[in-house]
Amino acid sequence: MGIALLAALVVTSAPTVSPAADEYEVYAVRYATIAGFPVASLVAGADRSRRLDIAMMIWVLKGAGGRVVLVDSGFHRDRYLREYSVKDYMKPSEAIAPLGLKPGDVTDIFLSHMHWDHAGGIDLFPSARVWLQKEEYDYYAGEAWQSARTHGGIDADDVVEIVKRNTIGKLSFVRGDDKTALPGIGFGVGGKHTFQSQFVTVTTRTGTVVLASDNMYLYENMQAHKAIAQTLDAVSNLRAQDRMRSLASDPRLVVPGHDPAVFDRFKKISDRIVRIE
Repeated sequence: MGIALLAALVVTSAPTVSPAADEYEVYAVRYATIAGFPVASLVAGADRSRRLDIAMMIWVLKGAGGRVVLVDSGFHRDRYLREYSVKDYMKPSEAIAPLGLKPGDVTDIFLSHMHWDHAGGIDLFPSARVWLQKEEYDYYAGEAWQSARTHGGIDADDVVEIVKRNTIGKLSFVRGDDKTALPGIGFGVGGKHTFQSQFVTVTTRTGTVVLASDNMYLYENMQAHKAIAQTLDAVSNLRAQDRMRSLASDPRLVVPGHDPAVFDRFKKISDRIVRIE
């Protein structure tokens, strides 16, 4: 009995290990599905008859000191719910609740690019500082609107929201590759999905995770070494895929932007959430 009691005391008095200042927990959160999406719009050269129910997701990074980061913000505007075959929709601000988070808890949003399904939920997180490539901001807040052909997929209301964040000191510019702005976080220039898209590297307890977002739509892009179908420069996209793979601790930790298989490959936290590790 005495030995058992001593063992119990040793266990209960063991110090709690806090995450290091440069380490994060990483979660993929599925807030919706778009049914029957053409794979040829995701993977260059794919069979045009193929269809896939794609996952609409954001990523949550939980760090030390109360920092809570979203990589991308999803969308909530009604026009897109009407325009696409959206199923199982939940506002991104509500989809993070199983992680014990409220919208006001989000301190930062790392925006991979300005497309409506990634930048369309910024206003759901009023306290967050947004991090965006400066060239992406400059182009879509300016020159892109001089022609009807140069802002496809960009919602004017999202641009206005980004500009508002800038006017109140809640926008940080990323200038190309950046591994110094935040401990444990790296920003990398993406593969020209938009004018200057970016990906994010994250230090975790088990290694480096790369959140590709739309710089790699599906695992198939990397496995077949096929560029994404929607890019301004296929060669740069393939280079970005190779670079993302080289930066990850393991190729399985390069996480694509819309592949439903993400939710089969990692530890399930809830019906819509998995932990990436």
